[in-house]
Amino acid sequence: MYAFGLVGVAGFVAKRHLQAIKQTNNTLLVAIDTNDCVGILDSYFPDARFFLSLESFSAFLQNQSINNQSQPLDFQSPIDFLSIVTPNFLHKSHCEFALKHGMNAICEKPLVLSAQDARELLALEKNSNKKIWTILQLRLHPNIIALKKRVDSILAQNSAHIFDIELTYITARGSWFFVSWKGDEAKSGGLACNIGIHFFDMLQYIFGAVEKNILHYKSRETMSGFLQCKHAQISWFLSVSSNFLPENPQARTYRCMRVDSEEVDFSSGFEDLHTQSYRQILEGKGFGIESSLPSIKIVETLRSIPPSKEGRIHPLCEKLKGA
Repeated sequence: MYAFGLVGVAGFVAKRHLQAIKQTNNTLLVAIDTNDCVGILDSYFPDARFFLSLESFSAFLQNQSINNQSQPLDFQSPIDFLSIVTPNFLHKSHCEFALKHGMNAICEKPLVLSAQDARELLALEKNSNKKIWTILQLRLHPNIIALKKRVDSILAQNSAHIFDIELTYITARGSWFFVSWKGDEAKSGGLACNIGIHFFDMLQYIFGAVEKNILHYKSRETMSGFLQCKHAQISWFLSVSSNFLPENPQARTYRCMRVDSEEVDFSSGFEDLHTQSYRQILEGKGFGIESSLPSIKIVETLRSIPPSKEGRIHPLCEKLKGA
């Protein structure tokens, strides 16, 4: 049984991490959040200690260290893994905190907001005896695994084949989204980072390295563009506006990916992916910093480039004024 800490326990995605810790038969010793609305702990780990800041948690660890008659500036935490589910702009400092206090880190995507931040974490990781893992759960989705096998099989027969991809992801959000840190590009990394980074990771993972990254349209609610990967041409469309949901939607989220005009269904099957991610990490087979770098670079580039009309434009984007 491994001992866990979790920072960001009051957040939206924390439940999936609590579930994963529980379902892998491990325990949560410590939970941390600046928000004290954390009644969710009672359903999973009611005996976990709760702290309102990393600073108070750090002071607690130092006191424990002093009581154990070890050096207060060179102590090892009793916690094996720190799960990080805080706002995106805090991920880097929280990963640093974990390693400096003798803990491995399991960090939600995006791991960090820039390639430079990732390289700095790599250097820190190499000088420690701990590891930083991240959650790239789409790579573990059964239908995505099946798609990768099919793509690899086709490329084994014809390495010159270029797949034609159209990706659409709409997850409707209310006005709160833009008031929160998620609406602040400096804190979230922007819309492509906040709701799209796992799709970009999946696309480059299956279809190869990105050769062209083109932005077609950008607003605070919607982004669209074109990726040329080694084995695919990809038009993509992301939005948090309900205006793009299909008529009479059954839910406020719509996912659709077409590969050579054939639809790949991954509208469901997400429920257990965090637990699968944890199982792989605990077996030493998870996704580290290097795995995150390609998608981090994609969304970092999208923050800095102007819109262009180069490359195939997504059908929904063609209907937008100014696209």
